[in-house]
Amino acid sequence: MDNTDLIEYWIKSAEKDYETMKVLFENNKNTWCLFLGHLVIEKLLKGLYARNNPENPIAPKIHNLILLSQRANLKVPNEIREKIQVINTFNISARYDDYKNSFEEKCTNEYTAEQVRNIEEVRKWLKEQ
Repeated sequence: MDNTDLIEYWIKSAEKDYETMKVLFENNKNTWCLFLGHLVIEKLLKGLYARNNPENPIAPKIHNLILLSQRANLKVPNEIREKIQVINTFNISARYDDYKNSFEEKCTNEYTAEQVRNIEEVRKWLKEQ
């Protein structure tokens, strides 16, 4: 795959996950909704990595959104970076049982709605890049 194919792959995959995230949100599956939100942002960042690194477009196999944004050579405004830092925590919190219980308590409908708005804002910013 060249970088154009990889960009398309990551964007399409992110869009599928975004649609799933919305379904999970509508059905009050809050922890998994936010986990998928993390994947949406991760995949968009990996697409930007492929675009910005045509000589080596295969994104690193990491899940840290801050590190991915740096490796994708993005100039992220502070407001977006702060949202990404919070979204970054959803990967581990929803995945591992020792974090999952406290994360489930945190993921009220109100908190999840706020974070979905943040994911959508970051998603929009990334797509504009």
